Amino acid sequence: MLKKFLRQEKGITGLETAIILIAFVVVAAVFAYTVLSAGLFATQKTTESIYSGLKEAQSSIELKGGVIAMANTTGANGTIKQLAFVVGVVAGGEPIDFTPPTANTTGNNGISAANSSNKVTISYLDDNQEVRDLYWTVTRLGKSDGDYFLEENEKFEITVGNNVTGAGGGNMANALNPPLTPAKRFNLMVMTQTGAVLELERYTPAYFDPVMNLR
Repeated sequence: MLKKFLRQEKGITGLETAIILIAFVVVAAVFAYTVLSAGLFATQKTTESIYSGLKEAQSSIELKGGVIAMANTTGANGTIKQLAFVVGVVAGGEPIDFTPPTANTTGNNGISAANSSNKVTISYLDDNQEVRDLYWTVTRLGKSDGDYFLEENEKFEITVGNNVTGAGGGNMANALNPPLTPAKRFNLMVMTQTGAVLELERYTPAYFDPVMNLR
């Protein structure tokens, strides 16, 4: 019986135990690293998405002052030919390319040329119509480095319509049908490459003077 008992080798040696333990530790470490890497990657992507969403949601430009209207014809039955307003970059905002659109010299219809390379577009909306990509010009005010990039501490005056005689392009009176008349609500939408749309909602007065500050 003693010899039979000594011939049975059913135990696990200390070396085998150590090998199994090391294998478990290695597998657990690899699994933990994989989970940690996936979590860091997901966190990074989430952060990028949040910053991207904030960048798209926040407006990059803001209105500086009022919206000035120039009448095409005055009086109780007048029409508007141009709208002008001043814009600047919000604090901490990135520069915005305000290269003006190319004038449509063939039709002078108040719309930008089809091959225009402008990155900022301006659209008009009222109860009767929506007109996209209106023709506009830009004038630098005060301190400026001379280019068309609107940067911090710079101000650009945007005139929707042609404010230079004989330069082509046309006015709002050429682009709108029916034209903008007294006692009417309308919206101008200034759309940049990034950031929320700068929307200007205004009402025209009941009687048109040559130049008016719209409220």
